[in-house]
Amino acid sequence: MTDPISLVPLPQSVVWSHGTWETNDPWEGLSIGISGELAREEYALAITPRGANLTAGSEAALADGRNTFNQIILASGGSIPCVTISDRPAHAWRGLHLDVARHFFDVSAVKTMIDGMALHRLNVLHLHLTDDQGWRVEIDGYPLLTEVGSRRAQTLVGAMGDSAPEEWVFDGTPHGGFYTQQQLRDLVQYASDRGVMIVPEIDLPGHMQAAIAAYPHLGNNPEQQIAVREVWGISQHVLGVSDEVFEFLRDVLTQIADIFPAPFFHIGGDECPITEWEQSVAARSRLTEWGFTRISEIQGAFTSFATEVLRERGKTVVAWDEVLDTHVPDDVVVMNWRGSDGVKTAVDRGFRTVVASSDQFYFDKAQGDRAAEPLAIGTDVLTLEDVYTAQYAPKGLSAEQEKLILGLQGQLWTEYIATPEHLQYMAFPRLCALAERAWGSPEQPYAQFEERLRGHLHRLEALGIAYRPLD
Repeated sequence: MTDPISLVPLPQSVVWSHGTWETNDPWEGLSIGISGELAREEYALAITPRGANLTAGSEAALADGRNTFNQIILASGGSIPCVTISDRPAHAWRGLHLDVARHFFDVSAVKTMIDGMALHRLNVLHLHLTDDQGWRVEIDGYPLLTEVGSRRAQTLVGAMGDSAPEEWVFDGTPHGGFYTQQQLRDLVQYASDRGVMIVPEIDLPGHMQAAIAAYPHLGNNPEQQIAVREVWGISQHVLGVSDEVFEFLRDVLTQIADIFPAPFFHIGGDECPITEWEQSVAARSRLTEWGFTRISEIQGAFTSFATEVLRERGKTVVAWDEVLDTHVPDDVVVMNWRGSDGVKTAVDRGFRTVVASSDQFYFDKAQGDRAAEPLAIGTDVLTLEDVYTAQYAPKGLSAEQEKLILGLQGQLWTEYIATPEHLQYMAFPRLCALAERAWGSPEQPYAQFEERLRGHLHRLEALGIAYRPLD
């Protein structure tokens, strides 16, 4: 929202009426340009009766300025105030993670989320494309990834919790979907036009059951045919260690890197059980070959391999914070989801990090009284106020350590989110609060934020976003 930034009203206004600008002077529209006099992350916007002028220190800052201008348009009610604005974000990474693997969302639904992000000057869409429950991207040379891996036979009904398998109930309805490479290229352009960079995630070496269901030789038990996972939680089926597996990863990472021009590429690295490796003769043989002493170090081999492949293509690897438990290359960006202690661990070791803490920024949690809310994961509640007031960085960090925090990111895991409307309901308005924190707007009491938010909600309505009403 624009209210917390430097906003100086001028004495006149420009009125938009029936498709034309009405003013005492000719309206010359919006002119834009890059200025070497501004910092790379800074933009300056001036709206006068004669027109609007936007300058910025970089293309990224120019996109932020355009999105501010769009906010003003949506708030105008037909009359655009004459203002001057000078602004810059506190954090370079202002993100939203979207899981399209547990439940698939078509291009139109993703575009709506991008529109909502752009409105709030969020600039990174972290797209979680693969998981145990579905493989969502076309890969040349591996047709079964989408013919088999993108479709599960049925889905668990209700909360999984700690119930025993014999108590599980399923809907009996197949669920599937995937994006062609061209669809993703088009989506990249759509997002870029709005100042949003899409960072893809191929989760490895765990969370790979859908791929192994399509190609059993990618797993640790090639003779065993498994299905795409129909329940949530952590699958024990992880990638095997054969040469064929690493060639598969090279092909996948190379093709995905070619689709997404972003300088970052997320390789997952979270929740990787070692049970199959412990029971695998091939894995133990690799352990000796690689000079490792612990089975868990195999994950580090996957991280190093993926980093090398992607580095050759100009990409910086991002990974969930579990990668810190084994060897991890120095240039990896650590995405922290396990709490502030993990943030401190990452920056203490000199790693750049993105704060994505589950206790503060997991938007798949209920937003209030669970009895009155749609089905949500776990038992925790994460309110709008919790997001706005979150202490996301540990205390006592040095100035150099604080610089290693690239930014903040909200997470939408979709085990229990199956429709675009539910997705939007879970994201907004909590994402509005995250956007202010990530931008670095001046800290204000929550009551003031909520008051301003009430005046902001009609902008969401203008985009057709089905947000959760304020209490």
